[in-house]
Amino acid sequence: MVSQQGFSDFTHPDSPITIQAQPFAHLLYQFRLAYSGWRSVTVVQGGESYAALACGLQRALKQAGGSPLEHRTDSLSAARNNTQNVWTDDYTKLCEHYGMQPTRNNPGQSHENGVVECANGSLKQRLSQQLKLRGHADFDSVEAYQALIDQVVEKLNRRTRSRFAEEQASLQPLSGDEMADYRTFNVKVTRSSTIEIRRVVYTVPSRLIGERVQVRLHHDQLALYVGQQRALTLPRVYPKPGEQRARSVNYRHVIRSLASKPQAFRYSQLRDDLLPDDNYRELWHLADQHLEAREACKWIVTVLRLAFEYDDEEGLGQDLLASARAGHFASITDMQARYLRGQTITSSVMTAQHPLASYDELLSSIKGESQREAAMAEGCS
Repeated sequence: MVSQQGFSDFTHPDSPITIQAQPFAHLLYQFRLAYSGWRSVTVVQGGESYAALACGLQRALKQAGGSPLEHRTDSLSAARNNTQNVWTDDYTKLCEHYGMQPTRNNPGQSHENGVVECANGSLKQRLSQQLKLRGHADFDSVEAYQALIDQVVEKLNRRTRSRFAEEQASLQPLSGDEMADYRTFNVKVTRSSTIEIRRVVYTVPSRLIGERVQVRLHHDQLALYVGQQRALTLPRVYPKPGEQRARSVNYRHVIRSLASKPQAFRYSQLRDDLLPDDNYRELWHLADQHLEAREACKWIVTVLRLAFEYDDEEGLGQDLLASARAGHFASITDMQARYLRGQTITSSVMTAQHPLASYDELLSSIKGESQREAAMAEGCS
């Protein structure tokens, strides 16, 4: 008899992963069907949250093509209020939406969730092997990392094909709509062009100052809406271990407004975060040492604006730093010339000059016509 049961669990990867050479803190969410052992794995950020559970579970059910009658977890706080010993409202609604009965293993009896617990081990072993064959564990993006995991999972699922075909036929059909896998917050953008969500300060474009925005908080991103229109998507940031707060500052959001009052840069609480990397932090340090105070602020703000306007953050920063270390600070005119050099103004419409004789002929014909009209007028009189 085909079982109608699915299991969910989170696990830490054994291998450290980096995204563009930066450490990537994450978990792997795994869903597994009890009868066939078919599985789905999703990269999630921020711990065992409801948003992570809802995202991973719904992705798994969509890949499976249906939902089982029962969904089992251990004592996940994302699904259960363990203090009151009840399922959370969001998780209850999620299970009801997919026609699944929520169940859990007995506290302290993790072996009761063994179908997925064992699968965590085989997954991490295969993933570790794949990374060794690849030669490194750095990825260009989270999406590229997820694609590798999907390849590993697809190979693991090959051995379950026949039993999965049986099990899939007994799954409940999915409705067209997915449940929300986010929390909603309504906040007002401050005069400093920031919002604060879950102890993290985010900058947003200065055009949103004073607006009340709806923030949909996913495990990996924030989606900001003004009315019904999505205005912005930001990557979600979490406080580092041992820290209570964090910031996500993007100078591109505020540089245009800052350019109108560059002296505000010096006293901004976000000043150090506005500098995008170590090159720019050293540039500011050198400028503040060698230039007059007001000029230093104006200079670094101009540098940031040009980096943004011409999308040349890395190149401009490296070149200016080499000069600044030698005691030379390019003028604003010199920096602007960097992007205008070699450009010429040409007309996109080509025209040809008429021969001057044609104008003489035109004037003669006009003169002759006027004389004839005058003669006719005199005859009529």
